[in-house]
Amino acid sequence: MSAATATPQTLLLKRDGAVLHVTLNRPETRNAMSLAMVLELRRTLVEAEADGTTRVLVLRGSGGHFCAGADLRDMAGARMRLAEDPDALIKVNAAFGDLCVAYASTGLATVAILEGTVMGGGLGLACVVDVALAGSGAMFRLPETSLGVVPAQIAAFLVERLGYAEAKRLAVTGGRLDAQAALTLRLVHAVHAAGALDHALAAVLAEILQCAPGAVAATKALMSQARFHAPATLVQHAAEVFSRAALGPEGIEGTTAFLEKRKAHWVPQ
Repeated sequence: MSAATATPQTLLLKRDGAVLHVTLNRPETRNAMSLAMVLELRRTLVEAEADGTTRVLVLRGSGGHFCAGADLRDMAGARMRLAEDPDALIKVNAAFGDLCVAYASTGLATVAILEGTVMGGGLGLACVVDVALAGSGAMFRLPETSLGVVPAQIAAFLVERLGYAEAKRLAVTGGRLDAQAALTLRLVHAVHAAGALDHALAAVLAEILQCAPGAVAATKALMSQARFHAPATLVQHAAEVFSRAALGPEGIEGTTAFLEKRKAHWVPQ
């Protein structure tokens, strides 16, 4: 955080070299996502992208839970403002959607540690990160339809992560999944005992930090495009992306380091 920026009230931030650990910190609500938390998460990402230091952002929750979804008090407050602002509820919901899009499209590497309750919007955040690690006791739920509402902003990310058929099944059943079921569906990438999560995270971070940050960002951007285009339509663009990388400072350093049998300069020594 910059000196000019207020300390977050709903998050705990801890830096470890190129890794920024972001902890959702409303344990009394199982880290339910208030509008204030949404805005602080968005601001934290913007600052991390601009600081020239952060390469990986790790999301987790305090108090043994990741996130219980949206704070329903914000929705109630928006309803009370409808007379003066007919779009109040739309604005609150769209703010969370903008957050998901920002984390899904960032060039930084993102990792989530998923423990305890992973519900609603929390499940949506789990779908947008690059690597999702779950504790063996984590419980996932998509409760919106059972509450008479719609998982509006996370629907697209659920379809992207799980596929149309599984996302639809979870939506129409108010889906409940334990950690192993989430792994089977590939909602998460690995499941570990609670005491082994930090070790697993350290191993993933070590792997990520072996990779050049610019190459990671460019690869993520290219893969994002590839979801919506036939491979043949991307051949020229992909070749241009490759050429820029190979002729750029990272490509030259990486190939030189390989030939000289040493670590590239971006790898922690």
